[in-house]
Amino acid sequence: MKLSLALLMSATMLAGCATTTEQPLADTPAVTPIAGTVTTPKPAYGTFGFDEAGMDKTVQPGDNFYGYASGTWAKNTPIPQDKSNYGAFNILSDLSESRTREILDGVASDPNSKIGVAYATYLDRAAIDAKGLAPVQPLLARIKATPKSGYSALIGELSTIGVRGPINAGVGQDDKNPNAYIFGIYQGGLSLPDRDYYLSKDAKLAEAKAAYQVHIAKMLTLAGEPDAARRAKAIVDFETAIAQVSWTRIDSRDATKTYNKMTLAQVQKLAPGIDFAAMIKAGGVATVSDLVVAQPSAVAGIARLIKAAPIDVLRDQLIVNALGNFADVLPKPLDDENFAFYGTILAGTPQQEERWKRAVQFTSSALDDEVSKLYVAKYFPPETKAAADTLVKNIISSMNTRIDQLDWMAPETKVKAHAKLAAFVPKIGYPDRWKDYSGLRITAGDAFGNNVRANQFQTAYQVGKLGKPVERWEWGMTPMTVNAYANFGMVEIVFPAAILQPPFFDPAADPAVNYGGIGAVIGHELSHHFDDQGAKYDASGTLSDWWTPQDVKNFTALTGKVIAQYDAYEPLPGMHVKGALTLGENMADLAGLTVAYDAYKKSLNGKPAPVIDGYTGDQRFYLGWAQVWRRSYREATLRQRLLTDPHSPSEQRTAIVRNMDPWYGAFQPKPGEKLYLAPADRLKVW
Repeated sequence: MKLSLALLMSATMLAGCATTTEQPLADTPAVTPIAGTVTTPKPAYGTFGFDEAGMDKTVQPGDNFYGYASGTWAKNTPIPQDKSNYGAFNILSDLSESRTREILDGVASDPNSKIGVAYATYLDRAAIDAKGLAPVQPLLARIKATPKSGYSALIGELSTIGVRGPINAGVGQDDKNPNAYIFGIYQGGLSLPDRDYYLSKDAKLAEAKAAYQVHIAKMLTLAGEPDAARRAKAIVDFETAIAQVSWTRIDSRDATKTYNKMTLAQVQKLAPGIDFAAMIKAGGVATVSDLVVAQPSAVAGIARLIKAAPIDVLRDQLIVNALGNFADVLPKPLDDENFAFYGTILAGTPQQEERWKRAVQFTSSALDDEVSKLYVAKYFPPETKAAADTLVKNIISSMNTRIDQLDWMAPETKVKAHAKLAAFVPKIGYPDRWKDYSGLRITAGDAFGNNVRANQFQTAYQVGKLGKPVERWEWGMTPMTVNAYANFGMVEIVFPAAILQPPFFDPAADPAVNYGGIGAVIGHELSHHFDDQGAKYDASGTLSDWWTPQDVKNFTALTGKVIAQYDAYEPLPGMHVKGALTLGENMADLAGLTVAYDAYKKSLNGKPAPVIDGYTGDQRFYLGWAQVWRRSYREATLRQRLLTDPHSPSEQRTAIVRNMDPWYGAFQPKPGEKLYLAPADRLKVW
């Protein structure tokens, strides 16, 4: 299992998190590239690495630290028309995309460049429109011709090209044997972001469900299918029934509950409505002996629904999923309708991003390592990697000290916790080897086929891991990604090149700001391995019980307080943060910022931090933290995130400072102010 710092959107939400690469807005400081060809002695932001002009000093830090640190920025920085949200992550994503575009533009006319051909073909909207629906018709015909007896094999077959069915499957590291891969089965079948969209009586969610039914009818009509309204209602009714048997996101994030190892025969007995052997074989795996079922009751319930459903409804769901999955390489009306629902209605984004941005995203995904190795050669100098390595070592050292100071953990468990830290593998910038794409065929003028073959290639790569040693060199993100993640089974923390830039990390900035920014990000990912789920994995990456029963009891009491604090936040009227869903990320923020502060203080070697422009070192540290969480949301996106995102919204993430004693000394919040907590009420876990 791996957890990321910022939300990685699912396929159904992708259009809503579109990014742009226009120049930064007038009130947003320009980001200085880290390429060796461009150097500057001045920080990219302000005089010491923080954008002081973005502050709103009329806001009391104790009432709203996010508003104090970033209120003027939020007021003066509109969300671009093709974005559902906007902040520090987006600014760097824009930069990463524009750099990648420059690379791809340079090879777009080279017929011998696989990435160039893929990019140029995707860009050619006129050629795509000229072909009409012809490229997808064989796929639709295949779905329509399948009898009920062949449905299980069909969903396995379609999964290899990226078309989802009611049951999802894949290959991953075995949580209880991290040196091996295992096949897994998961609940699926929902095209709205969460089961609540189908089941909740909330007016906004009910509106979204109604709009979804209209959207399905439009997609069917655009594909030339008759009786679209009736068929759309049948699909929504089927998915609503699936939602009723599906697990919640809170239960689905529990590593213990979702590890259910079974034989194929046991799975078949659990859910006889699906021929799992046929599904798995059609998905590219000849056979499996053991597999993990993540949500057994949901899989069984979905299988019952499949058995009872008319084949026409099952086919129609797959037809709509196929049209949506490939909408960007089908005629423009289908593409526009797909965005109108998933981008505008669900995420509130007024405008679809320009075609070139989507071409960059497609090429970077389909041929990720081929693009990545060109990107890092140009934009990631060795000195940045070396500086990040040093920060990681300092943060790990601080976490070791923290473990020694815990009063709720048994001494024998502390020994094991230290061993886990010693086993950590930090990955900085980019992988030390690249995947081979010689087997992927990219054809000029065949955007649809390129998409299909890229999905088939990636599926074959993943299922081909079964029975082989775990590929510990592999990354789950490209170097161009502005993000980071923790992988429990690998006992690793991973920081792509693109996040190691201002405002997260700036070699020219004051160290306090860097420790509050990238230092806290490093601490966050490190701390994930000790959050409520990561702590279930031992030093080898094995899901196991390595704590004493009393440790677990003490820890659960502490995590309950974290849940309660976040449950109280209400970012939208009537919609609270889900403390249990966001628990892991909130704990990682709490511990990550704490150990980053310790590391910053150690870096001073006992000397007092200088005062810069009237700000103490502690003030600059916490302002650095607040700066990286600048983000504005469209209401529809914030609503969706409160239901689905394991991360709290940025204002509430920033507010984690209310639990840290040094923040009180730095900004002097007073009793009665909204963020003020009495010392006994401040959360202390690690």
